[in-house]
Amino acid sequence: MEIKLYNTLTHSKEKFVPIDKNEIKIYSCGPTVYGYAHIGNFRTYVFMDNLRRMFKYNGYNLKHVMNITDVGHLTSDADTGEDKMEKAAKKEGKNPYEIADFYTKAFMKDIEKLNIDLPDIISKATDNIPEMLEMVKKIVSNGYAYETSNGIYFDVSKLDKYPVLSNNKVEGQEAGARIQVDKEKKNPYDFAIWIKAPENHLMKWDSPWGKSYPGWHLECSAIGKKFLGEHFDIHTGGIDHVPIHHENEIAQSKGATGKIPANYWMHTEFLLVDGGKMSKSLGNVYTLDELQERNIEPLAFKLFCYTSHYRNKLNFTFEGVNASEKALGRLREGYISHINGKEIADKDKLESYKKRFTLAINDDLNMPLAMGIVWELIREEKKSPEYAKLLEEFDEVLGLNLKNYKKKSIEIPKDVQNLIEERIEARKNKDWKKSDTLRDMIKIKGFIVKDTPNGVEVEKA
Repeated sequence: MEIKLYNTLTHSKEKFVPIDKNEIKIYSCGPTVYGYAHIGNFRTYVFMDNLRRMFKYNGYNLKHVMNITDVGHLTSDADTGEDKMEKAAKKEGKNPYEIADFYTKAFMKDIEKLNIDLPDIISKATDNIPEMLEMVKKIVSNGYAYETSNGIYFDVSKLDKYPVLSNNKVEGQEAGARIQVDKEKKNPYDFAIWIKAPENHLMKWDSPWGKSYPGWHLECSAIGKKFLGEHFDIHTGGIDHVPIHHENEIAQSKGATGKIPANYWMHTEFLLVDGGKMSKSLGNVYTLDELQERNIEPLAFKLFCYTSHYRNKLNFTFEGVNASEKALGRLREGYISHINGKEIADKDKLESYKKRFTLAINDDLNMPLAMGIVWELIREEKKSPEYAKLLEEFDEVLGLNLKNYKKKSIEIPKDVQNLIEERIEARKNKDWKKSDTLRDMIKIKGFIVKDTPNGVEVEKA
C-alpha cells in the first residue's frame, strides 16, 4: 500500500519511494546527554518510534541509526558558549564522560518506559572522532572550509543554495544572527565544523590544527555516512533542528560528498505546555519521572501524543494527559473484553478496520485518525478474540504494549465483597433501586462496580 510522507526538503507531502526496496535507511538525531530528557524531547522519539513501526507494519526491513551527542553541542546551539557536556560536568563535579554515561542510561530507561523500539545502531559522537576528522579534511580539501584562530569554518558562500530547508534568507539565518562577530570569519553565517580547544577544555583530540574537538553538526553527517552511506532514505529530528542543525548538516555533507545525505527530512513540531513554550524559569519542563510522581504512566503520555498530528503543535496540560491516562485504562479494558469475548467477528468489518488503519498510518502517520479507528474497534458490541487479535496488530504501530498488559489485582475487603454479592442478587431480582443504592454504598467505601457482558468488574474509585 502507498506511503506518503511530508518532506521538509520539498515542503510537500510526497509518495515515499525507497532507494532500495529491500531496506529503508533512517537516521534520527539523538539526545545531547548533559541532563534528563524532558517530555518535549520524547514527543520526537515517540514519532521516531511510530515511523519505524509503520514501516515494519508494511513489511519493510530497516537499518536505523541514532547518535548520542556527548561532545561539541555548545550552549547557543550555534558556535558560541561553553560545551553543554563540560558545563554540566563542572556543575555536578564530575568529568564529561561520567555525565554522558549517567544521562545516557537515564535516557534509555525512559525510552524503555515509553516502549519505544530502539534503532538498530546507536553511536556516541566520541566513538566517531576519526570519522569526523576525516570528513573535516575532505571538506577543507574540497575548498568548502577555511581556518581561523578559533577553528575550521564552513564557507556557505561556496554552496549553490543555503539554506535549503527553512526558506530563510541567509542574512537572517538564525545561526548567523546569534554568533558573536568574528572578524576572521568570511561571512557572519559561516559555522564551525572543528573547534580549537582552549587550554582548560576537558574534551579534545589531536588534529592537524592542534588540540581540538568537533562542532555539533559534524557528528550527524559523519555517523550517518559511516553506517548508512553517503545517501540514505530518511532523516528525522525536531522542528528546532531545521534552522541551524539540519541546515548545516546538509551543507557540510554537500561539501564532503557533493550530496544531500537524505531524500526525506521529517520533523516533529513543538510540545507546548499550557499554551506556551517550556521554560526552566517557569518551572514547566517536565520529565517522565515527574509525570509518574503524579500517577501518570509514561504510556499515557505516549497515547496523549496521538491526540495531535506530529506536524502540529501539541499543547500539554495535566488535564489533557490525565484524560489520556483514563483513556489508556479504557483501551486496556476494551482489549481484555474482546479477549474474553465469545462472539464471532464480522469478516468484512475486520478487513475494513485493517484497511482504514493502514491508510491512516501510511498517510504521513495520521495517528489521531488511526486512534479514532482503534476506538471504533474497542466499542464494537460483539466482543470477539478476533477483534483483540486485530488490536494487537494495530499495537505493533501504537507501541502501547496491550498484549503484555496485566490487570492489577486489587484486594476487596469482605464488607465490600458482601455488598457486591448483595447487589448481584438484587440485579437478578430486577430490583434496580436496591442495586443503585448498593452501588452508591460500594463507591463510598472506595470501589466502583462495572456491569460488563462478562460479569461484574471492580476497581478502586
